[in-house]
Amino acid sequence: MDHRLALDGRAVGLMTLLCVVWSLQQISLKAAAPDVGPMLMVALRSGLAALMVLALMRLRGAGEPLRPTPGGWRAGLGVGALFALEYLLVAQALLLTHAAHVVVFLYTAPIFAALGLHLKLPAERLHWSQWLGIGIAFVGIAVAFLGRSGAPAAGAAPGASQGVSLWGDALALAGGASWGATTVLLRCSALARAPATESLLYQLLCACVLLLPASLLFGQGHFSASPAAWAHLAFQSVVVSFASFLAWFWLLRHYLASRLGVFSFLTPVFGVLLGVGLLGEPLEAGFVAGSLGVLAGIVLVSGSGWLRRRADPRRT
Repeated sequence: MDHRLALDGRAVGLMTLLCVVWSLQQISLKAAAPDVGPMLMVALRSGLAALMVLALMRLRGAGEPLRPTPGGWRAGLGVGALFALEYLLVAQALLLTHAAHVVVFLYTAPIFAALGLHLKLPAERLHWSQWLGIGIAFVGIAVAFLGRSGAPAAGAAPGASQGVSLWGDALALAGGASWGATTVLLRCSALARAPATESLLYQLLCACVLLLPASLLFGQGHFSASPAAWAHLAFQSVVVSFASFLAWFWLLRHYLASRLGVFSFLTPVFGVLLGVGLLGEPLEAGFVAGSLGVLAGIVLVSGSGWLRRRADPRRT
């Protein structure tokens, strides 16, 4: 029997804070790209965060031993590979499209996670309203893809075309699918019983090992040791890869995964606003309309139970 909880005040507060941090993640990677390749940044931050996780596990001592959960290492390698794939796709997407686009398409992950968990876990079966949300979200994705001006991404190479920008959006959407698959594997494997630090460590180590050579292969291996580069690396390592992901996996262990996304729609909202405010990215009418559809779909999928309880207070 699944004893994970529905959302409470603690989960709501923590998820809102995580949404703010995660909305800044892509903005930071995009802003630092002239000094540090996004793929190299993710590899470096993952390695540094892995050292912090190991130190945390050591401090916790016997309560969290430095040995893998029985049967968990195979799932750990799978989760780590999916995590590395997600950020390989994101790093490439950031060079081809706006950071706001990457945030919106990446955070379709709850849609993909809900579909996968529906097939795997009885506690995560989708209600008709969630299926409606999935349909609305995919219509929104189509509108966001088609309703664009064709302007190249900020910082893109001269002559960048609409097709290139569309390809960047597609890579970001694939990154969202990879994140959703990571959530499903975490919930449906031995890692569901593992400490959050163990799940996180698998992902960080795999991201570091796989993305370091990939950054050279994809031409993202440059690092200019400027104050801005070090500041972004510190934020990405300590706040994003260590603190926020550790909190996310703790939430996955204690709350229903499909319900956690009830506030995840805030991340792309913050991401779009910060992309405009901090990076000067344009707002395209078609993209905004499609994004609203995506956000509405996420709310319906992830917040279906909450919305039904609000509509009918007698529902337990």
